[in-house]
Amino acid sequence: MNAIVRIPSQLRELTDGQGEVSLSGATVGEVLKELDATYHGIGERIFDGSGGLRRFVNVFLADEDVRFMEGLDTPVEDGQVISIIPAVAGGS
Repeated sequence: MNAIVRIPSQLRELTDGQGEVSLSGATVGEVLKELDATYHGIGERIFDGSGGLRRFVNVFLADEDVRFMEGLDTPVEDGQVISIIPAVAGGS
């Protein structure tokens, strides 16, 4: 399946400035691994040492947080959009 991955501005230096890329994979995890294979260095920014998502990186599939679905094993249908969204912290 091909999916469109939306890249946050903080990571676009690793994707040659592209805000969206089309990649293949049957699950969210496979697509994100393909993203790392295609754009070296991005994986260390989104995956932790055990291969899971970093705590402050949110990944959405069709506007649903994959942590509330099947995580990285969430199936991807052709043409679905995966969004990588870094968590924002702060305030007063």
